[in-house]
Order: sequence, then structure tokens, then C-alpha cells
Amino acid sequence: MFRIILTRLAQGLLTLLLASIIIFGATEILPGDVAEAILGQSRTEEALASLREEMGLNRPAIVRYFDWLGGMVQGDLGTSLATKRPVADMIESRMWNTLRLALLAAAISVPLSIALGLWSAMRAGGKVDKTLAMTTLALIAVPEFFIGLILMKVFAVELKWLSASANTRPYFDFWQNFRALALPVATLSFAVLAHMMRMTRSSVINIFTSPYMEMAALKGLPKRRLVIRHALPNALSPILTVIALNLSYMVSGVIIVETVFGVPGLTRLLVDGVSLRDIPLIQACAMIFGAVYILLNLLADVLSIMANPRLRYPK
Repeated sequence: MFRIILTRLAQGLLTLLLASIIIFGATEILPGDVAEAILGQSRTEEALASLREEMGLNRPAIVRYFDWLGGMVQGDLGTSLATKRPVADMIESRMWNTLRLALLAAAISVPLSIALGLWSAMRAGGKVDKTLAMTTLALIAVPEFFIGLILMKVFAVELKWLSASANTRPYFDFWQNFRALALPVATLSFAVLAHMMRMTRSSVINIFTSPYMEMAALKGLPKRRLVIRHALPNALSPILTVIALNLSYMVSGVIIVETVFGVPGLTRLLVDGVSLRDIPLIQACAMIFGAVYILLNLLADVLSIMANPRLRYPK
């Protein structure tokens, strides 16, 4: 098991290295640069060349890549070309807002999706199963911004129960923070819950068709025990994979939710960096998102192997 984990970790580090190459290459092909964004339309070629020299933008790309990668390994995310502030400080002030939103949504959507998926699988073909299937299909088809706007219209504008803005303050009490975060957390939870619930349902139903499950049912084991003790552990591998994908989306793909509810999060910082052509900021944010994505998938892979001993000894 230890050898398998080390192998997966090495594969994850290699994937992260390849991601760094792709991220750096993608920022290189962006039209324009931060020097043009700073000087504006009235720039002269002499001023542009001087500013590029000062910022180090005229060095070879391979040199800048290894300088950047070496700094990342040492924990130095560089300095913003647009604001002259350390990128680490800019990210730190925004990271908690995104993580808090993602963690709260995960705490609600993951257990709820597994519970609903099991409930639907235990009543496959019945009214409950069909109702949940139609509801999840509707949630998948409707974009997040529309869900957020509907929730905002109903609970913030009409009923005035919750806040339409997700800005919180350290001196807010529990209920003030709850009113501010309830709508964006609910929107993000709805956006990912359907995928995880449908995967849980389909994986458990697929296990039900196995010969050993049919034999256990013929011996009279209760259906609840069949699901919890026998079907769910063997269905965890695809379930954990889709959970990892949705959790990584909660961190790196919440730009729509953050925009609708005015959350000053990390994805909005990335968009601001792209608009300013702030290369160090873009690269740092993209590497953080890539690392989160790889780490969560690595964790899901390891947990799947631990939950299913058959995966430890592939044929």
C-alpha cells in the first residue's frame, strides 16, 4: 500500500510539473503584456521597451520559466507586475473567501448527495427515484448564475430573509454571516449535488447486479444492510472520483458564483490578473488551482484503493 501511495504521489508531482509548463506556455501566448496595459494607448515604443526591460519581460522565455519554477518551489510566488505587491499577499487575502465558500458547500452537498443517491438506488424505478432523477437533470441543465439569480430574487428581494451580497466582516455575528453566505453556498451546492448523486445511484445499482449481491439478497439480508455494508464500499471508487472532480470545481470554477454574489475570491482575482496581463499573478493562481485539482484526485485515488482491496492487486 505504501508503495502504491508513493507511486501515485510521484505521478501527481509529474502531472503538476507538466501543468506548470502548460500554464507558463499559455500565459506566453496571451495577446499583449502588462507593460502595454500599464502604459495604455498613448504609449511610445521607447517607453514600452524601457518598461519591459525594467520588468524583465524581454528575457528569454526558458530563463523566465526556470526562474519562476524555482521561486514556486521555494514558496516565492513573485511580485505582481501591475500593483508591485507580493503575489502571496494578494492571494492570501482572497484565498480564505474561496475556501470558505467551497468547504461550506462541500459539507452540505457531499453527504446529501450520497444519502440521496443511496435512497434513489434503494427505490430504483419508483416514484422517489423518478422524482430525484428529474430534479437532478433539471439542476444539471440550469446554469449556476440562473440558480443564483432565482434564489436571490426569492430569498433576498421578495422575502428579505437573506442577503444578496456575500461580503462578511470579522465583527459580524453568526446570523449576519449566515445571511451573507447562505445564498452563494446554496447555489454552489446545487451546482455540484446532482452529478454526485447520480453517480452514487448508478454505481450502487451497478453493484446490485453482481452475483454475490444477488446471492446475499436470496439469503434474506435486509436491503439497507446490502446497500450500506456491501454495495456502497464496492461502489466507492467512481463515487470518490466524481466527488474529487466536483470539489476541485468548487475551488477553481466558482467565478460565476463569486461574480453574482460579489464574493472577493481567488477566481475573481485570476480574472482581474488576466485583464491586466499580470503574468505572475495569473501563473500563481493557475498553479494553485492545478495543485488543488491534482491533490484531490490523488486523494480520491488513494481512498478508492484503500476502500476496495481488489484495486491493490490489478490483473
